[in-house]
Amino acid sequence: MNLVVIDPHQESVADLSTSILNYTLDEKLIATQPVCPRDSARMMVVFLDSGRIEHRQVRDLPEYLRAGDRLVFNSTRVAPVRFLARRTSDGRETEGLFMHPAGASGWSALVKKAKRFLEGDRLELIRPDGVSTNQVLLGPRTPDGFSIDFQGVEPLLVLERSGWTPLPPYILSHRIDGEGIDATDRLNYQTCFADSASAPSVAAPTAGLHFTRELLDQIEQIPTQSLSVELQVGLGTFKPITAQRLQDHAMHTEWCKVPAKTIESLSRPGGRIIAVGTTSVRVLESLPRPITVPSGCDACFETSLLLSPGCSFRWVDGLLTNFHLPQSTLLALVGAFAGMDRVHDLYALAQREGYRFYSFGDAMLLLGRAPRE
Repeated sequence: MNLVVIDPHQESVADLSTSILNYTLDEKLIATQPVCPRDSARMMVVFLDSGRIEHRQVRDLPEYLRAGDRLVFNSTRVAPVRFLARRTSDGRETEGLFMHPAGASGWSALVKKAKRFLEGDRLELIRPDGVSTNQVLLGPRTPDGFSIDFQGVEPLLVLERSGWTPLPPYILSHRIDGEGIDATDRLNYQTCFADSASAPSVAAPTAGLHFTRELLDQIEQIPTQSLSVELQVGLGTFKPITAQRLQDHAMHTEWCKVPAKTIESLSRPGGRIIAVGTTSVRVLESLPRPITVPSGCDACFETSLLLSPGCSFRWVDGLLTNFHLPQSTLLALVGAFAGMDRVHDLYALAQREGYRFYSFGDAMLLLGRAPRE
């Protein structure tokens, strides 16, 4: 399959105070483990045109789909990029995240307390079972930490052998002692449709975590079309907005790929396009319209798209998403789609109803935009 590089669409960001992205959350509602089975998670269904709200479960999603609808999933795979390590010379311990490949055989890594370490330090990685395994060498400093030399061992092999699941800090900090086993976390923090050949992500497309194979089979029988895109999720997705004005936020850049099958479907008239997760939205809304890609070609690009209140949506008619952190670009995207005032009301309602928040939490289905001709 041929791969072509395209120029992504960009939206102008409104000059809004980032205070609109604040809300207060009862920390007892932060989910530290997923529900089982996955599709038993609660789902708040919101009809944007009428304002009607229903409280259901994700397994009820097929009831809200129509023949011809197109569900778009981010098929990226989460890699076990979190690490614990100790310096071989003196036993000083640290932790961090392997971020992305850099150079011919190295990676860039965030290293906690990086000022206490030096280029040339050798670290032994500590597996979740406490066993020391591979050693890596700290290379030159980077803006966030160090470049990492894997000492001739295939990096992805090192990650699988020695890495930990990169659960968000707000999950780890709210877990009680003894809660969570990394082998289980690796399964729970991976979608059932993740592509093993995809570029690794440092975080999961969390709306996709609600799906089971059985639910996907039910959706196919409606019949709807399940389409895949890929966005390699980086830490920037979850980086809090610290600027006082939204347009001053330095948006991260992430690598995307849209398969030829998805491009072909999007280019034809059809039913609604319903994005599963904010990362799928960012891929879709980064696409030009029309998509000028030769037939049979995948498209790849990097996007730094920030969707904020006041922007227009060119592709997406519906959105399944989790409940997101305050001061996040994810919340800004949901506010752009549904209206920020409405989102504040919905989040307050979710708390009153006991919905679970964040990556392992419950879902919200936003519907009501008319399908395009």
